[in-house]
Amino acid sequence: MFTFTTSGTCSRKISFDVDSENKIHNVKFAGGCTGNTQGVAKLCEGRDIDELENLLSGVLCRNGTSCPDQLSKAIAEYKKSVKNA
Repeated sequence: MFTFTTSGTCSRKISFDVDSENKIHNVKFAGGCTGNTQGVAKLCEGRDIDELENLLSGVLCRNGTSCPDQLSKAIAEYKKSVKNA
């Protein structure tokens, strides 16, 4: 399980798993608007992380970011951590 601390959003953390085929699973937001974060998590389930990173990047809500945008940043950090491992 990868965990990312968000910045500029109501959600505080995002956690998720990535399988061997680069598909995301078990997306969980700590905090944030419950309905929206649950909806984003369900829509992401089983999708390719590269596709999601591109799709969600730049979605804005407040403070120049959003929960979906922060998920795209979390995916980028995950990819860096795997590359450097």
